[in-house]
Amino acid sequence: MAGPTWRQRLGALAALGEDRRRALYLYVRGAGRPVGRDEAADALGLSRAAAAAHLDRLVDDGVLSATFAKPSERRGPGSGRPSKFYVATLTEIVAAVPERSYELAGDLLAAAAERSMAAGTPMAQALAAVGREAGEALGAEHGSIGAVLDATGYDPVPGAAGSIELGNCPFHRLSRGHRDVVCSLNGALLSGALDGCGDADHSVEAVEPAEPGAGGHACCARIVPRTP
Repeated sequence: MAGPTWRQRLGALAALGEDRRRALYLYVRGAGRPVGRDEAADALGLSRAAAAAHLDRLVDDGVLSATFAKPSERRGPGSGRPSKFYVATLTEIVAAVPERSYELAGDLLAAAAERSMAAGTPMAQALAAVGREAGEALGAEHGSIGAVLDATGYDPVPGAAGSIELGNCPFHRLSRGHRDVVCSLNGALLSGALDGCGDADHSVEAVEPAEPGAGGHACCARIVPRTP
């Protein structure tokens, strides 16, 4: 649901900064099928050992994934042993500092628009439902509100009286021009996340975000202890 974390995306970009690894990634992605070490080495004019090292580094960084299979074209001794093949795990890599989740916002806004058109429900109602459902999925996936906030780039920090302040808005640029829409979606997402991870001790409280141009990147909400 959430896709690669911010740190994973930055790691992937760092891995692709090396010319040979980037060329190998582009070759595997362009092949559209599993690619073996021998094929990749021949295609890029590398030794098999060098190609294997770079391919495995790309696997470690989450850019490629590896599988094992018996090459159908191999004959003779050793032909029965499975070989390592690689496929592209990430076909598009986007990272930003501070962390942003514009892809998530775009997916949710599009899903809400589709639901609104298909069911004839008001857009605000569809947006709240889609945001809450996505939050519930994130909460179930990560297990705690802290883990959700870390994974989605909210930069959570302890606040007063047991609250959690959110130092970063993952949808910052969108919120500058579409505050009501984005903050409504954000509140539904966070409320759903609390439900999804079974957290009945906290709730979402709206806060006034910094005005455009003020340099603020904090979120329009905080997590606070639920009052009895």
